[in-house]
Amino acid sequence: MTVNWAALAAAEPDFARTVQERFGAFTHHVLATLRKDGSPRTSGVEVQFVRGELCVGMMPESMKALDLRRDGRFALQANPGPGTGMGGGDVRIGGRAVEVTDERAKAGYVEEVEPPEPFHLFRAELTEVVRTFVEDEKYLVVQIWHPGAPVRTVRRV
Repeated sequence: MTVNWAALAAAEPDFARTVQERFGAFTHHVLATLRKDGSPRTSGVEVQFVRGELCVGMMPESMKALDLRRDGRFALQANPGPGTGMGGGDVRIGGRAVEVTDERAKAGYVEEVEPPEPFHLFRAELTEVVRTFVEDEKYLVVQIWHPGAPVRTVRRV
């Protein structure tokens, strides 16, 4: 099962807000896609949360765009920031990217983001969101969300 960002925000608003703030703390993040031969490719990427969707715009014919057109599976890692503190924790999103080709939908994105044109636009269909952080300098806390289920929290000493 996959859902869009709005579905996560409706089901788990506090968790979604924390994840979105983590991505908002820095401009550039890391996107993992699959090459033709199935090996991973990592690329820098900017993400935007627009009208209930997690969106990624890309330069025309970029390798990451071509990867996603061929196989939409992706993993997205929030920039951990400088040093080793990872202030808001480590955040990862997994799912499928779907190219947005509808001109009205792209126009709405352009209104809010003003990207350089031309560009490819993908929206994320989420399959998993994970946040890992340290609590009280004692516990490693892992919060895991999948569509249709509440956030599950695991604490490790």
